[in-house]
Amino acid sequence: MRIIDLHIARTLILQVLLVLAVLLGLFVFVTFLDQLGELGRGDFTLVDAVKYVVLTIPRTVYDLFPMVGLLGTMLAMSHLAQDSELVVLRSSGLSLFRITGSVLKVGIVMALLAVLLGEFVTPWSETAAQRTRAEALQRNIQQQGNRGLWLRDDQTYVNIGEVLPDLTLIDLRLFEFDSARKLRSLATAKRATFGDGAWKLENVKQTVVSLEKGSTQTIDKANWQTVVTPDILQVFLIQPDQLSIRQLRRYVTHLEDNSQDTAKWELAFWGKLILPIATCVMVVLAIPFAFSQIRAGGLGRNLLLGIMLGLVFYVANKSFGYLVLVYDIAPVLGAVLPTVVFMIASIVMLRRAS
Repeated sequence: MRIIDLHIARTLILQVLLVLAVLLGLFVFVTFLDQLGELGRGDFTLVDAVKYVVLTIPRTVYDLFPMVGLLGTMLAMSHLAQDSELVVLRSSGLSLFRITGSVLKVGIVMALLAVLLGEFVTPWSETAAQRTRAEALQRNIQQQGNRGLWLRDDQTYVNIGEVLPDLTLIDLRLFEFDSARKLRSLATAKRATFGDGAWKLENVKQTVVSLEKGSTQTIDKANWQTVVTPDILQVFLIQPDQLSIRQLRRYVTHLEDNSQDTAKWELAFWGKLILPIATCVMVVLAIPFAFSQIRAGGLGRNLLLGIMLGLVFYVANKSFGYLVLVYDIAPVLGAVLPTVVFMIASIVMLRRAS
């Protein structure tokens, strides 16, 4: 049995890697073409475009896991069927569910790789990609890890602790310098919202620096006129792909504490939880098609069906996600329902094939 497991695993891994290489190449090419439209904007160059595309590869691989699992398994099992190996396995007394178990072992390994990639690689790579692109597009703004955003407006340097999804600014510090580059004043604000062409600062504390005597005053509200608009800051918003499952859970709580809409983030949280399961489901779903090939059809037919099923799953995931955001449906339902439907379909098809 171990030899059979290894043979199936080797065939499956080779086909999965082949499918991954083809799909990844296609998605990388499309992403690169999309970034070419930004050339010449700010300091964005061809090097920045290439760097951005390379840094987004882990996220692309992560998103492709279910489709790669489906197509790779379908190709691997179809090759085994073409060489009559599946017929030999069944004739030797191996049940369909035993063969499914061998295939599912590889699916579980893929699911674990997806978890590791999504938790430890994509948050870092996606943050680096977004930061590289945003800083190149906006010349006077830099993002430095946990220190927030730094921007310059004439002689004023501003540090923004966080930009919330509704573009509310949290924990601002404004450093104003004179022409001799000496600090004239320091102002802090707990919160800022944009309206009537200016930022409305709340809970402002301003310290004026002078050689004779410094002074500090507290102001409930103040206006801040600047060239920095919400449209400019929008590119620095935290995206769900930049966060792991644990970070998403914490960020949802943080947004709730700040009276923000959390549906988008909860959808991402449940989506990341369900993706490893979805990968295993798609792997199992591919198996009955190989046994149908023994009776009729061929590799081309199975590949076409696999591509169509993969697209249906992708579109269903996206569509349910939009429905959740538009119609205020529970995010967990939008993330889980497509996978549950495909799971039921795979079980029914396996029982019929057996």
